[in-house]
Amino acid sequence: MKAKATFLALLLVLASFLGACSDKTDNGENPGQSEERAQVLNLIETSEIPSLDSSLATDSVSFDVMNNIYEGLYRLSENDEPVLGMAAEEPAISEDGTTYTFKLRDAKWSNGDPVTAGDFEYAWKRALNPDTGAEYAYIMYDIKNAAKVNAGELPPDQLGVKALDDKTLEVQLEKTVPYFKGLLTFATFYPQKESYITSQGDQFGLEADTTIYNGPFVLSEWKHEESFQLKKNDSYWDESAVKLDEINFNIVKDAATRVNLYETGAADVTGLTAEFVDKYKDDKNFQTRGRTSVYFLRLNQKNEVLANKNARKAIDMAWDKQSHVDILLNDGSIPAWFLVPGDFVTSPDGQDYREQNGQLGEYNPEKAAELWETALKELGKESVELELLNYDGDNSRKTGEFLKEELEKNLKGLTISISQQPFKQKLALESAGDYDFAYAGWGPDYPDPMTFVDMFVTDGPHNQMAYSNPELDRLIEAGKSSLLTDPEARWDALLEAEKIILEDQAISPMFQDGRAFLQKEYVNGILRHNFGAEHSYKWAEIK
Repeated sequence: MKAKATFLALLLVLASFLGACSDKTDNGENPGQSEERAQVLNLIETSEIPSLDSSLATDSVSFDVMNNIYEGLYRLSENDEPVLGMAAEEPAISEDGTTYTFKLRDAKWSNGDPVTAGDFEYAWKRALNPDTGAEYAYIMYDIKNAAKVNAGELPPDQLGVKALDDKTLEVQLEKTVPYFKGLLTFATFYPQKESYITSQGDQFGLEADTTIYNGPFVLSEWKHEESFQLKKNDSYWDESAVKLDEINFNIVKDAATRVNLYETGAADVTGLTAEFVDKYKDDKNFQTRGRTSVYFLRLNQKNEVLANKNARKAIDMAWDKQSHVDILLNDGSIPAWFLVPGDFVTSPDGQDYREQNGQLGEYNPEKAAELWETALKELGKESVELELLNYDGDNSRKTGEFLKEELEKNLKGLTISISQQPFKQKLALESAGDYDFAYAGWGPDYPDPMTFVDMFVTDGPHNQMAYSNPELDRLIEAGKSSLLTDPEARWDALLEAEKIILEDQAISPMFQDGRAFLQKEYVNGILRHNFGAEHSYKWAEIK
């Protein structure tokens, strides 16, 4: 999914459940415990929510909120295991592994209407309807006829999903999909209530009171660009498991302000940017965590200069990724000469993808200068001006300035300007291809290398930079069809796909994200996921 810059994103996570801090006396009383705290969690977000329409959302902020106010057939629990959500029991699966029959539990929307199998059928058909314009429609292409429905070649009633009755949903797949249950936790597979969406028209998902909910929480308040609030959903089927009564999010872009809110008790968790890491690294509440998001520069080949492979290669080699993570980030991030992250997925015989494919680039300013000079001659130019599309936070500004300085220093004749845009506007400009090159990121949607490498198929909805390679397209298509029954051959194809993307220098990888953050000791049970939405608050509590 589209991610925010690492120093823009809030680090709202705790990976383990913490016990009480003080020893108990023989009678079971805790002498170190103060009066009971309210079940209220105060957090910080750094960007506005772009959309809460699960058919249209494409970004990490929206997915994070939706994961806590909606629920699909499954949701992710601890250790990223899919557990039953709206599904009442594990599905019946046909002998060939292509037909799943789900029984739904008794659950309600926040307006009192029952959640039905028809709500799933409607939502999935709506996402695949070409008139909807869902960027994430392709994630459903494992369903029978999904690609043809999305292309307008077949009517929606030919899609392999059908509500047999209010509580029974049948799903037919094109092929067996080993990660299908994990895929069903993703937002595009959430249910939607047709009658409610119709009543709200184009306002659905844009305000707290134009949206209904079936997850652990409801969005009770949404002050755009300022704050939003989640409250416990008393209509949720597993309401007794939800401990928090309220989660308050303030939208704060400035890093120093975020730390001050934490220090004054107005926030329970805050991410730390480089200048605060050394100050707080010995604090008892300081934590770090590796992530599976990778950040990179999109090199838009609609631009004449960036359509030149030597120019793209020169840009990738000309800036010091190690210094960037050591000095500007200082949060556990590592430099990336790759697209698919390490410690994410392993081969059928247990080898880490990243270790197997190795590093696919190098920092070499001398060679970069030679390639750049060759590119200018091929283009018939002596100088070039490019604009960097950037996030609007303070630390992304610093990264933009770092890139500008490095590239202008090492690539003679290059001048870079920087356009900092609010998150939602930046996404819109990227989707429209209205930029030269852009600071971007991607977090995995499901546990498979395909979630990274298929971004860059020809005319793919997340390609957004006019890149095309027929051999890559062939490998991706095979990985989604004919090779599904041959795991070893499929794995080799996905290794080769990454090599093609970086040999073409379709992007300039930046870093695999790490997070440094402070979290109050009384905050427990926030789950942090390695794919899909980043945080689950269903089991969080204040102790």
